[in-house]
Amino acid sequence: MAFEPPPRLVRALGETAPDGDDWLARVSATARREVDLRALTVERVQVPGGRSSLVVLVRQADGTPAVLKLAPRRARPESERAALAHWGGAGAVQLLESATGSAGSGDSGDSGDSDDSHTSGGDGVLLLERLHPDVSVRSLPEAKALLEAAGTLRRLWVEPPVGSAAVFETVAARTGRQAEAMSATAGTDATVAPLVEAALAAREELLVAPPEARLLHGTFRQSKVLAAGRVPWLAVGPDPVVGECAFDLARLVRDRVEDLIASSSGAAITRRRVKRLAESLDVDQERLRGWTLFRAVESGVRALRVGRVRDAELLLEFAGWL
Repeated sequence: MAFEPPPRLVRALGETAPDGDDWLARVSATARREVDLRALTVERVQVPGGRSSLVVLVRQADGTPAVLKLAPRRARPESERAALAHWGGAGAVQLLESATGSAGSGDSGDSGDSDDSHTSGGDGVLLLERLHPDVSVRSLPEAKALLEAAGTLRRLWVEPPVGSAAVFETVAARTGRQAEAMSATAGTDATVAPLVEAALAAREELLVAPPEARLLHGTFRQSKVLAAGRVPWLAVGPDPVVGECAFDLARLVRDRVEDLIASSSGAAITRRRVKRLAESLDVDQERLRGWTLFRAVESGVRALRVGRVRDAELLLEFAGWL
């Protein structure tokens, strides 16, 4: 079977691939090797799939459904693996292999460049429990979807493991890199400069005295919460980071942004959403508003930088409401 990367993955990785990166060219061979090593039966590649990994629906030797996930090293696979192991299936998809390997197979990874090592378990290969990949909370009515997503997110906010500083980025470090890129773009595009300035100022203020340091999902939104068997909903695809909970919740605020922009009362709905989510998860409302502003502007500027003009327009208009 050919493990052809879906078009969405090809487009997304093409926007961020460094010069000389050949992960997409190698991923089919990597997938075949990892499937053979684990004696897996392949059902299909998940389409449209994600934007940072190849997801293959498989069955283990005993017939148990599973997912084999492969992604380039720049997707921080070692960090995702560590987070999933720490959560242990509570609120998130369960690892079916440990970081050092499992019986009858090798090491598992997550989304990274497994071909960097020609042995099983190179970074970037994860064997995961099978959820229902085509059913996310986004399929629910909006109010119910936000409720279920928020409840799932609360379960993930735990103390990071001891000695995790070398594994997980902090919110300060991640947003610092993003802030540099935002500033560079603003310097060449005066139309986004006011929003970038506001977002950067919000970040500086928020980093002065964060109220807690928790292990966060990092890229949480409705589409990252899938229907499961052992519990109704579980999170997938973290890009974990350590920091305050408001940072994690901020991405959820702008879910279905295209619907918000299309609504004549989108700005008012957004403000009510910030208030409702902050209250339901015991997060400071102003801190949530600030991180929502920063993350929306950062995403909008990044979309602009890679030529996704329509996405950029939606995100920056949304940010203007905050």
